[in-house]
Amino acid sequence: MNERQVRIALLQDTARGSQEEAIRVTLEKIREAAELGAKIICTQELFLTEYFCRIQDPDFFDLAQPVPGPVTERFAEAAKKYGVVLILSLFEKRAPGLAHNTAVILNADGTVAGTYRKMHIPQDPGFEEKFYFAPGDTGFRAWDTKFGRIGVIICWDQWYPESARITALDGAEIIFCPTAIGGIASESESLAKLQRDAWRNVQKSHAVANGCYYAAVNRVGTEYGTKFWGSSFVLDYYGNEIVSGPQSETAVLYVDCDLRAMEEHRRMWPFFRDRRIDAYGPILERWHGQQ
Repeated sequence: MNERQVRIALLQDTARGSQEEAIRVTLEKIREAAELGAKIICTQELFLTEYFCRIQDPDFFDLAQPVPGPVTERFAEAAKKYGVVLILSLFEKRAPGLAHNTAVILNADGTVAGTYRKMHIPQDPGFEEKFYFAPGDTGFRAWDTKFGRIGVIICWDQWYPESARITALDGAEIIFCPTAIGGIASESESLAKLQRDAWRNVQKSHAVANGCYYAAVNRVGTEYGTKFWGSSFVLDYYGNEIVSGPQSETAVLYVDCDLRAMEEHRRMWPFFRDRRIDAYGPILERWHGQQ
């Protein structure tokens, strides 16, 4: 590999029987990925638990973890041991009655490079997230790590071009998106395909418009009537899928990202240079058409 090439790994997994089992399995997958040369490793959204947001239940707040805390400390030890960057998607307990859907970025020396709190919070049948998560207050960010400058957005954020754009404007060379997305298992296969294709298509545009690598890692399996799509993937800066995971099985996906080639591509496709920032004021309005 050249000095600007980095191998990333996405951990597409299913719900485990307990948080302790999820930690054990994930640490083992991290070890295996590191042995295969992965330098940046990302979990699916809320990987420690089932997707509890299917209903509104105050008892589920007991699943939340302090950040930093015992869980991040255990993974920090692994990051340092294997010399890898880890992206962990956690249910963060900030204060009594105040929680976030948070990604923690651990650098290869085990220190916390940064945290990102999910900005867009959905509310749909089976996805009752507004009950649990306060909207993020970190803004869209990127962080320098040992292996490149990376950004993170989470699940519902992925539908908004502003999320990826601002993350890229902060210098992200790779945007990671931990997610837990699927459909109601009783829906028709044709509708499920339309929804799954829309999910994948919108993220392809993020990779193209921002001239960066884009990595989405989804959970898999059926939980209480919700069928998660799996299908994790990594896109290059043309929006091409370099790798795609299975729809119904756990998997670890590997991709070698050539960051030097990405920079050369941006020189020829200068989207950032040609942005008309003087004309974008209306984007800050909720709506500016007729009522």
